[in-house]
Amino acid sequence: MKDKVVLYDTTLRDGTQREGLILSLADKIKIARRLDEFGLTYIEGGWPGSNPKDVEFFAAARSIEWKNARLAAFGSTRHRSNRAESDPNLVAIVAADTPVVCIFGKSWLLHVREVLGATPEENLAMVADSVAYSTAAGRETIYDAEHYFDGYKDDPAYALATLRAARDAGASTLVLCETNGGALPDEVVAIVRATRAALAADGGADVIWGIHCHNDSELAVANSLAAVANGCRHVQGTINGYGERCGNANLVSILADLELKTRFEPVPSGKLGELTEMARYVAEIVNIAPDDHQPYVGRSAFAHKGGVHGSATARASSAYQHVDPGVVGNVMRLVVSELGGKANTQIRAEQLGQQMDGIDPKALSLLIKRLEADGLAFEGAEASFELLVKRHKAGYESPFTLCDYTVLVEQRGGAELLAEATVKVEVAGEVLHTAADGNGPVNALDTALRKALGAFYPQLDAVHLVDYKVRILDSLEATGAQTRVIIDSSNGALEWSTMGSGTNIIAASCQALCDSLEFAIWKTGAEVRRRDERHFTTSAPRPIRPE
Repeated sequence: MKDKVVLYDTTLRDGTQREGLILSLADKIKIARRLDEFGLTYIEGGWPGSNPKDVEFFAAARSIEWKNARLAAFGSTRHRSNRAESDPNLVAIVAADTPVVCIFGKSWLLHVREVLGATPEENLAMVADSVAYSTAAGRETIYDAEHYFDGYKDDPAYALATLRAARDAGASTLVLCETNGGALPDEVVAIVRATRAALAADGGADVIWGIHCHNDSELAVANSLAAVANGCRHVQGTINGYGERCGNANLVSILADLELKTRFEPVPSGKLGELTEMARYVAEIVNIAPDDHQPYVGRSAFAHKGGVHGSATARASSAYQHVDPGVVGNVMRLVVSELGGKANTQIRAEQLGQQMDGIDPKALSLLIKRLEADGLAFEGAEASFELLVKRHKAGYESPFTLCDYTVLVEQRGGAELLAEATVKVEVAGEVLHTAADGNGPVNALDTALRKALGAFYPQLDAVHLVDYKVRILDSLEATGAQTRVIIDSSNGALEWSTMGSGTNIIAASCQALCDSLEFAIWKTGAEVRRRDERHFTTSAPRPIRPE
């Protein structure tokens, strides 16, 4: 039987202090529901005394049936000039009608004197009065000792006095906050041990000890785990580590570390397999691209690029993986690149559904090395890799051939910049010559290609460009440098990436565009539409046959 550690999620409050992260009311409700389904013990919904949106969130939350989580409202101790029962902040917290209230107070005399403008005695009274007001209202009260580690290092006796004030007023959980994110694990261990021993020695009520860390020294997860190993059983953090400055402790990593590597169980049994999906779901809602290299749940968390790694992992999955990726809902990937070997090439092809029948993996691997030496990068464009495999199979014929193209960019005087592209494509022995304007040379080329191929493959009408990235590979060559272009495309049901490379950015873009359209035709199983099934508008060029 595993011991319990409760996780307290503050993504909806502390996480939203990340620069550029803004949540609507609907967003907050979606995230809260998903965290509840996942099995987190506490969800901090916001600070109702600070903004109307959080007041609306708690009002909406009253009509929601929460299956696992207890909702918490957050706020500060009373103002030094107010009584607790008339302090607007405390009144708003209690009015949120949550089963849990989290109140933070000052532990560091620097903040007491310089930020609050209070005396040490006034601050102790503010802590005690605020916690007493919440507990008298029937709320489970968690006390966050803000800047506790800095405060303890400055004046241990006073920092301890603030905890005693909160405990004696009825706080059931005392959370030691490493707010500046500057402490090292050995400091955290020493202060947690000394603090627990000091309060145990004075014979006061038993409390649950908690930890709340920030990541300014890249140690929030390590410090949180060190605190758990030394008696803390309540851990605060955010999904994906979102938060102010460098972020908060990443609950995703903490959760997996505790579940897989310690005697503790932080969420209900059987939920760990949903971890990757949950982390990416939250990233989608907050509109921040998932970190591919995030431990456990990142796309590259179990990706192997080196040939030695790939070959070993193919034989024994634990050779270069500290856990089975499946237990957190992730997958192992072998990356196809110049650093990989034939094992990487073969296994990655099979993972993408491409059997290597009739293809020599070693020869294909050597080809990939040569192509990447010329500037291509298959690890960022797996659709181009799939096409490379497909093209080496017996009987595969490209659905079209780009015979030639011209791209013109013109600006005369102060007039608007003009771009025009003409293309000639051949499909099933028939040649079509089209032209199109665009807001730039690549857009014009893309439009002309679609116009030409759309006459044969109407399924391409659904394909659209999602992203376009350009990378200069040898900056010393300046404007004559080798350039890599990666294009992300989608047809609404599927997304894929293709690439091109060359010293001419238009040629590199054309290569990536052609790969994207060929991939779309192949994946959708599109067949050439016969001449009598096609129609052309008066603005479309007439099809012409080669001489």
